[in-house]
Amino acid sequence: MLTPQGRARGLRRERVLACPRFDGAAFRNIVAAQTDAGAIEALAQRPRAARGDVLREYLSGGVRRTPRGAIPVLRPHAAWAEAPATGLRATWLGHSTVLLELDGVRVLTDPVWAGRASPVSFAGPKRFHAAPASIAELPPLDAVLLSHDHYDHLDREAVLALARTGTSFFTSLGVGERLEAWGVPHDRVVELDWWESVEVRGVRVTAAPSRHFSGRSLLDRNRTAWSSFHVRGPRHAVFFSGDTGLTAEYADIRSRLGPVDLVMLEVGAFHPAWGDIHLGPDNALEAHALLGGGALLPVHWGTFKLALHAWDEPAETLLARAPGLGVPLVMPRVGEAVEPAHALEAPVAPWWRAVDEARGTLPADLALEPDGVEP
Repeated sequence: MLTPQGRARGLRRERVLACPRFDGAAFRNIVAAQTDAGAIEALAQRPRAARGDVLREYLSGGVRRTPRGAIPVLRPHAAWAEAPATGLRATWLGHSTVLLELDGVRVLTDPVWAGRASPVSFAGPKRFHAAPASIAELPPLDAVLLSHDHYDHLDREAVLALARTGTSFFTSLGVGERLEAWGVPHDRVVELDWWESVEVRGVRVTAAPSRHFSGRSLLDRNRTAWSSFHVRGPRHAVFFSGDTGLTAEYADIRSRLGPVDLVMLEVGAFHPAWGDIHLGPDNALEAHALLGGGALLPVHWGTFKLALHAWDEPAETLLARAPGLGVPLVMPRVGEAVEPAHALEAPVAPWWRAVDEARGTLPADLALEPDGVEP
């Protein structure tokens, strides 16, 4: 006789097999991404001259891929003690981790507290800054959104710490099985295929298309799906891209789910060779237009060195180009709780410039304990 966990696992597998984007072995993008083949294979497919350009860029020390000084980190606890006056507030906790407070519901996106975006604690991309709050210091959460299973978006120890708080997880097809294997109770994991929705205390969470890939090793590439998320409450709506390249489905998201007040798009870890799986700042501006506008809060930058560009290039590019396109920017410091309606009343303050001007030293090892507290 099957246990409840066994039945849940079987149902999850049935839904994976029924998904039209699953070919029996792996998930695929609607429009194939060349980079799906993997970084090495994709590089090999480029013309010889282009391959040389990328390798020279990789070996070059000419860009500031890490900040010279310490990134300022604010403590948001006082702000969290009061409800947002406008009904919508976002606290960027670094990379793609944002605490959303929307119409009385709290939602956390892609929680990563680890010191490195890596399967091991002694190697891999290292955090530029500490987390503004430990998981134990977060206010009670109603939902945690997990877009896909890459290490810089799915942190095992953070997930387990959050699971101990009793919160529920909403994620892409296949990822739930991984969470259950880690010990997250099956009844607190909800997998959503694209366009599927679930109600959370009067707020509708919908999984939506993205163009990316998945996997945590060489052996499980694309075995799980990837998604963006649309969150709509009675008064406000927010879009979270997860990781994605530019996709025509963004226009469908706008027509099917409606406009949003806040658009959180990934802007870092980009390269022309990766344009089909990562937006970068220019494509983020185009994606913003397809989605129909709203205040733009850039994420997926300023926390890990995951690409070849200068660490602050995404921010500088957005600041230079967004005003000419009429795109309202919200660019808070790490840990700064902002209400978009209020933040747009003042011009963007480019706080990141002072980081490099300071030429200070980076913090010591920022490896964090499982609960997000520095040792």
